[in-house]
Amino acid sequence: MSLQLLENEQIGTMNSEQKELLTSIKEDANRLLEFTSELLNMTQVESGSIQLEMQATDSIDIINYALNTVKQTADQKQIKIVLEIAENLPKVVADKEKTAWVITNLLTNAIRYSHENSIIIIQAFENNNKIKISVIDNGQGIALEYLDKVFNRYFRVPGINKKGTGLGLSICKEFIDAQGGTTAVTSQLGKGSRFYIELNKVI
Repeated sequence: MSLQLLENEQIGTMNSEQKELLTSIKEDANRLLEFTSELLNMTQVESGSIQLEMQATDSIDIINYALNTVKQTADQKQIKIVLEIAENLPKVVADKEKTAWVITNLLTNAIRYSHENSIIIIQAFENNNKIKISVIDNGQGIALEYLDKVFNRYFRVPGINKKGTGLGLSICKEFIDAQGGTTAVTSQLGKGSRFYIELNKVI
């Protein structure tokens, strides 16, 4: 709230140097929030006490929540997020909050590893009585030898100079597994990645 007040020009204007400092503070605060969130979620996973509130929910509601969360980050890199959502998509049986966290994490990673002025695609469609939600980017991609390790705790692809805990994808998988779903990735080095989850639809 304090940062938002500082950004409000009705209170007063800042020079370019002050704006840069404010941006740095916001980025640090967001990293701390992300790190704390991951630690709290990992505590649930490690204790075996993942609390789920399973209910019938619209996939588009989950996706829109995640989109609103990452919009500012995407805008900063001038990344366009394109939706490809099937019509009349059945509802999923899912924990809305945790699934939205998963999609947000996948989108955050896609933005982080994508080039400026690029496109990220979110797809959602029915597939063999499941609802498949994919996040597709055209970023750095992942080498074949690391694909089976990306969901391991604390694993980070060697040679990529990006900050992170190595916990996010592991938590994603744990949350989706706990809901009876699946998490997977396909990727090609230098051409981008497709991370996707599959959840049970309402029958």
